[in-house]
Amino acid sequence: MDKFLVLSQRNKSKILEYLPSDDDIEKVALYFQNFSDGTRLKIISCLAMCDMCVNDLSLILGINQTTISHQLKLLKSQNIVSFKRDGKILLYSLNDKKVNDLMYLAVVNS
Repeated sequence: MDKFLVLSQRNKSKILEYLPSDDDIEKVALYFQNFSDGTRLKIISCLAMCDMCVNDLSLILGINQTTISHQLKLLKSQNIVSFKRDGKILLYSLNDKKVNDLMYLAVVNS
């Protein structure tokens, strides 16, 4: 029999009610993996300032275009960035400016 030291049965029920499912936890973990890579963090930081194409990101960051494109593909798959076509150029942007808020909180609290 489980006997909690400080947790009441009512609190246990509430916690279990709001605890995310294993699938949701996996999605959140996968989402936050995007913020554990330095190149992706640099790309996110640039896109927080303005929309950019792969070439511009490559020149600013000093990283080859293939690597930038690969990282953008990962960020797109997690709906962190999106793109719009401007003629032959794809302009990338953050899907949600709250990502910038998250980055700011991480920086000021580190």
